[in-house]
Amino acid sequence: LKMNAPDQSEMFVLPEGKKKVEVEEDKKVPNACKYTIYLEDHTLGNILRMQLLRDNAVLFAGYRMPHPLENKMEVKVQTDGSKTPSEAVGGAVSCLKEEFSSLGQNFKRELESFHKRGGQLQQISMQQDIFKTLY
Repeated sequence: LKMNAPDQSEMFVLPEGKKKVEVEEDKKVPNACKYTIYLEDHTLGNILRMQLLRDNAVLFAGYRMPHPLENKMEVKVQTDGSKTPSEAVGGAVSCLKEEFSSLGQNFKRELESFHKRGGQLQQISMQQDIFKTLY
């Protein structure tokens, strides 16, 4: 039974000629833009928002999913003017790429260590290990 749900391919394949990200300058708010990002969801929206808010030049960063059946999100960013919203978004994406690269390297190293121990789990304090890994 298929109701209003879009085809599954629409969830993963960008239509030909469609850009992944569209940028629209806000005409009413200074130093603000709306970014429409296709084929992404709350996972990227929330982490991008959090990274943007770490930037002192960012006055506002928020995202929304306009409709549950539309596979797009809108991110709004306003800066203090010391950098453009696009520079802030670019910086946030670069920082996130570095963090995920580091996370991937740490995971790979720990997985190799796990296999060297013969696949035996090691008893550790979960809280201790999380803080050691993150900081």
